[in-house]
Amino acid sequence: MPKTIRQRLEETLEDLTEDQLRKFKANLHEFPVKPGYDNIPKGRLQKADALDLSELLLNFYTEDYALEVAAAVLRHSNCKPQAEKLFLHKNQPSSSCHQHFIDQFREQLIQRTTTVEPVLDRLYGSLLNEEQYQTICSQETNPEKMRQLYKLVPGWNRFCKDQLYNALKAINPFLVEDLEGR
Repeated sequence: MPKTIRQRLEETLEDLTEDQLRKFKANLHEFPVKPGYDNIPKGRLQKADALDLSELLLNFYTEDYALEVAAAVLRHSNCKPQAEKLFLHKNQPSSSCHQHFIDQFREQLIQRTTTVEPVLDRLYGSLLNEEQYQTICSQETNPEKMRQLYKLVPGWNRFCKDQLYNALKAINPFLVEDLEGR
């Protein structure tokens, strides 16, 4: 029987060392949440154990978004195996033919996207805040800009990835068509 989201969160967070849990809580408080959501207050995180954290995540966010936030914060906290563990029992196909275009063609998109700023302009306000936008634009080359953009992708859901795909398709249609034709 598949595990509930609560069970997956609890098991994953219980697997963290004391130092990893402390880093997770610090990063969770600073995580840039989507509009309409609030960060969990620092005071509520300080003394929280793995079970309390699971409860806080589920109380502050929807179930799917709680998983998404937890996974992104775990990755940012250098706990990638634990982030992947969150999705082990999720009922999603895992073969590469079912991967999102953005994930499937990561390397090619980083190397071959020649017009990044117009893509960023389309994402500004909906996916990117001012700080993220400026950080990405400050990179010197297009591959560096795309790499910086991809640092945000692990925390994105399908809707967010669809927005990036649509922006890329509108600005770089020949690149997207070439990759889809493979």
